[in-house]
Amino acid sequence: MTDSVPADRAVPGPELAGPTDADRWLTLPDVAERLDLSISKVHQMIRDRELIAVRRDGVRRIPADLVANSTVLKHLPGVLNLLTDAGYDDEAALRWLYEPDDTLPGGTPAAALSGDQAREVKRRAQALGF
Repeated sequence: MTDSVPADRAVPGPELAGPTDADRWLTLPDVAERLDLSISKVHQMIRDRELIAVRRDGVRRIPADLVANSTVLKHLPGVLNLLTDAGYDDEAALRWLYEPDDTLPGGTPAAALSGDQAREVKRRAQALGF
């Protein structure tokens, strides 16, 4: 995990990244229950960049739509690693995942990860490193 975002890739503004509805976020114990894993395994998945968690109201949370059908979205770990390699920290990566994009189904890279355009999202994330 990096601590900063390159200046040319930083997104200005005080708004927090990710879903705006509180019910679209899961706490780590909720994720553990949904995935039928121990909480320590969820922490390991975050450390291994298989999941992304950020603090909201002092509690680490994960967007619910990144954990669909009792599993982590298939291409999420690859995208998170590509964004990390491009210098994105967790907040910036989450902001990128939820940045509105009319050229992707669902309107955001996060929504497109669960569909046929997941490879396009990975391609775009990879291009950020250049």
